This record gives sequence, C-alpha cells and structure tokens, in this order.
Amino acid sequence: MAWVVAIVLLAEAVFVAALNWFLGVVVDRQQMSLAGLDPHVMSTSSKIGGVVFGLYFVLCALVAVLVAIRDRAPAGFGRVLLISVAVVHGLLGAFVWGLVGWTAFLFMVVVLGLVVLLLMTYDRDGGAEAGAAGDGAGEGGGPEAEAEPGPVTAPDAASLPAPRTDEPQGGDDEPQDTVPAQVTRPVTTTP
Repeated sequence: MAWVVAIVLLAEAVFVAALNWFLGVVVDRQQMSLAGLDPHVMSTSSKIGGVVFGLYFVLCALVAVLVAIRDRAPAGFGRVLLISVAVVHGLLGAFVWGLVGWTAFLFMVVVLGLVVLLLMTYDRDGGAEAGAAGDGAGEGGGPEAEAEPGPVTAPDAASLPAPRTDEPQGGDDEPQDTVPAQVTRPVTTTP
C-alpha cells in the first residue's frame, strides 16, 4: 500500500511541477497580464509555485517510502505531512469538480483514499495490523494467542484489604486509617 502511495505522489509531483512550469512559460511568451500584474512576475511565481508543490509531494512520497521500508506507521512530522496531503487532495477534489471535470475529481478522491488507507492500515506498534499481516496461529498477540481462561477462584479473606472507615475506632478522636482505601475489582465467576 505504501509503495503505491509513494509512486502516485511522485508521479503527481512531476505532473504538478511540469504543468506549472509550462503555464509559466506560456504566460511569459504571450506577455499575458491579469488585472495589470507584470507578466514576468506571474511567470516566475507560477514556476516557483510548481517547484514548491512538486517538492511538497516528493517529501510526502518520501514519507510513504519510509513507511514501506520500515513497515511501521508514520509518526510525528511524517504523519502530519500525510494528513496534510490528504486534506490538500480533498480540497483540490472539490475545486477540480467544477473547473476540470469529474475525471480529475475522481483521481483526487482516489489519491485521498489511498493516503487515508495508508494512515489507517498501519498500527502504532509497528507493521501492518495483525489481521492484514497474516501472522501464524498463536503469534503476534492476535486473538488466537490469548490463553483460555481457567477457573476463577474467590480470593481468601487474608488477601482482601480491610474496609476503610473514616469514623474513630476504639474510642480515639482521630480515624485509625489515614491511607486511601485500595480499590479491588470484583471477582468474576463462570457458570
């Protein structure tokens, strides 16, 4: 899963950088102006924006590659990057529906789904989740590794703590017990 996300994000990085660079070249050669802006400034800012977004997608793809290599969930800054790229694809999907069409929207939603699936597939302990990894019976802490519960016996009276009372005992003016009461769990019995 992480390798697929990395490849898609790398391809998207190249496409976004190339598209913005191309648009910058077109604006520069045609001497286009928008609301009186300098065409050279528009061309340069388009190229810089393409490079910045391309590097952003490359960095997100690098996080996905590290997840694939380590077989562990992203943490810290890497997790924030993947969440942010998911949000970016959600917003871009909303914009391209009206500007480009449903095919671009579909692509953005698929990439969003892949990134979210990457974030959800790996657990925080490391590796893919136990059900997805296919661990053998009795290994990895799965449900089959749990021991069957044996018969439950009631604890003897000596191991139970004495009940706490805040009332004076034996004619004293102060309570005898100044330590907080211990919490005991009820004993479960099986029929």
